[in-house]
Amino acid sequence: MASTPQRPINVLTGRPFGGSSTNSTSSLMGIDAISNPRQEERTALLDVETVRNPREQYGAASPTNLAHKPPPRSKFAQRVKYYIPSFSWIPEYSFSLLGGDCLAGVTVACMLIPQSVSYASSLAKLSPVTGLFSASIPGIVYAFLGSSRQLNVAPEAALSLLLGQAVAEIRHDYPDPHSREAEIVGFTVASVITIQVGLISFMLGFFRLGFIDVVLSRALLRGFISAVAVVIMIEQLIPMFGLTELYHALDPDTTLDKLLFLIKHAITDYHRPTAMISFGALITLVFIRWFKQLYKKKWWIYRLPEVLIVVVISTILCAEFYWDKDGVDILGSVSVKTGGSFLQIPLHRSHLKYLRRTTSTAVLISIVGFLDSIVAAKQNSARFGYSISPNRELVALGAANIVGSCIPGTLPAFGSITRSRINGDVGGRTQMASLVCSGIVLLATFFLLPWLYYLPKCVLAAIIGLVVFSLLAETPHDVIYYWRMGAWVDLTLMSLTFFFSIIYDVEVGVVVSLVISLLLVVHRSSKTRMTILGRIPGTDRWKPINENPEAEEDVPGALIVRIRENLDFANTAQLKERLRRLELYGVGKSHPSEEPRRQQASVLVFHMADVDTCDASAAQIFYELLEEYLNRGVGLFITHLKPEPRRTFIKAGVVDLLGEDAFRETVADAMTIIEAASRSAQIL
Repeated sequence: MASTPQRPINVLTGRPFGGSSTNSTSSLMGIDAISNPRQEERTALLDVETVRNPREQYGAASPTNLAHKPPPRSKFAQRVKYYIPSFSWIPEYSFSLLGGDCLAGVTVACMLIPQSVSYASSLAKLSPVTGLFSASIPGIVYAFLGSSRQLNVAPEAALSLLLGQAVAEIRHDYPDPHSREAEIVGFTVASVITIQVGLISFMLGFFRLGFIDVVLSRALLRGFISAVAVVIMIEQLIPMFGLTELYHALDPDTTLDKLLFLIKHAITDYHRPTAMISFGALITLVFIRWFKQLYKKKWWIYRLPEVLIVVVISTILCAEFYWDKDGVDILGSVSVKTGGSFLQIPLHRSHLKYLRRTTSTAVLISIVGFLDSIVAAKQNSARFGYSISPNRELVALGAANIVGSCIPGTLPAFGSITRSRINGDVGGRTQMASLVCSGIVLLATFFLLPWLYYLPKCVLAAIIGLVVFSLLAETPHDVIYYWRMGAWVDLTLMSLTFFFSIIYDVEVGVVVSLVISLLLVVHRSSKTRMTILGRIPGTDRWKPINENPEAEEDVPGALIVRIRENLDFANTAQLKERLRRLELYGVGKSHPSEEPRRQQASVLVFHMADVDTCDASAAQIFYELLEEYLNRGVGLFITHLKPEPRRTFIKAGVVDLLGEDAFRETVADAMTIIEAASRSAQIL
């Protein structure tokens, strides 16, 4: 559901900056899609200095400006505050922000506690306590290292599903995949994946590879998210119909097998009390969500934590009416310890055997998790008027997962668009809100779990079922948009990702589409952008003939080619073939089997004003191309060459090959020489 646009907020004055910002409609991997009501923002004192004089805003020198000039800080202190943002906001923290931060932390915690329990038990197939630790420890680490002030770091549905699939695959190596031994192996595998996710994210940030958010297109992501939604729904319908024991006995493998299992047994073998409870819980969740949207202007209704309400009520009813004696599976007693000891080294020697089988899953979780996190961070930074660094975000998220992996079974944790937006809506202005949230989740881990003894597991499945509504919310809109735009490549990528994820698994679907996306990027970047120039009649100006109908090629045998991008090894490899096609067929589309429409050029002029750089491999290929033209007797000129590519051409021997006379300031200079030579040839 579309959120109400809000202006970016000046964290010092509490007033909106000029311009507007529109929030995303839903998280890529979150559970709640809640509209954003306009509300008065709380003031803050973080990194912005008060402007006491209007002239100071523009840096004008004045006595007032000089009097209030802050003392110079050492470069080391500036670097520390940059790389560890908490050193900046904690010393300057204003207690006027504490109320909003605490309210935001409590609100997000009420949502996060049942969510994380559901993700761990229903998707990752691990102990519920692993989800709670994942919702607390990484969030604390990120609060000190992250550059986003509102980002909430915790487990995500799609990432938990990916981890759960990897855990299930390794557990199938054991005679009884549901034995205590297999359960311990599951904790180990989760820790190995989480430490790899942390290391991969940290190294990507350390080597400044934060631009990877351009690797996955929106179409690929939409196909991935849609497939995840379908897979989650199929998997959660099994416990919602009370078919868990039969599922363990038959053990269907792929998503299609599970779908066929549901079709065959959902009607004939379902457990009536379990089905009534689970679908009753799901209907209640959807109703409360709808009711909140209906009365979203009333804050006490809009802020109702529907997930927590359903968990509490179902737990009380189960204990009161003894649903467990009717065959309903309950959460039961949950140990806080997930391994032999509370803390373990995640890459212990005995764990290394799982590295090879889990690395691909860790890479995929790192990329997809970062994408969701950086979208959430950018939205909040635009909304509240501060900047973030993708590289520092990667380092912070990596460190958070590295620390979290020291507790056996901890799930990978990343930022959520939805939780982060709610965090800002309620009043969160610093990472103090995340610290409050993590503290409440930790308290729940050690003291609340016994109170959830009678929580029906099918209710957890219903909570996960609610994720599907959020994940699929934008899919119809995107499909219609791509269809209307004629974006068949995007539609194909979306479809491939979806169907491969359903037929095989989510990892295969994303990897196949990612490879296709990269091939398309390489294919497009390998084609040097060039055009043919013609003279505007009566002038010494040359323009592209395909953009200016009046432009004419008025010198027979002369071809003027403008190269419209930098030259590198990728786009120069096909330069020879591209020039041949321009020379024989012009700028229009043509098939190689067609007869040439133009005569071969006797003089070639390169207009290189758009070439800022040329790497060594491109210079070498360009040299060989020019040498071939010279052997063919073609005259060559290079015009508008900038200093940097000229230095490269000097080192590569291009200048020595052509001679200084071949390098001209403008096309007009080169054409004057060509026209004079043409007239001389006609006279002779």
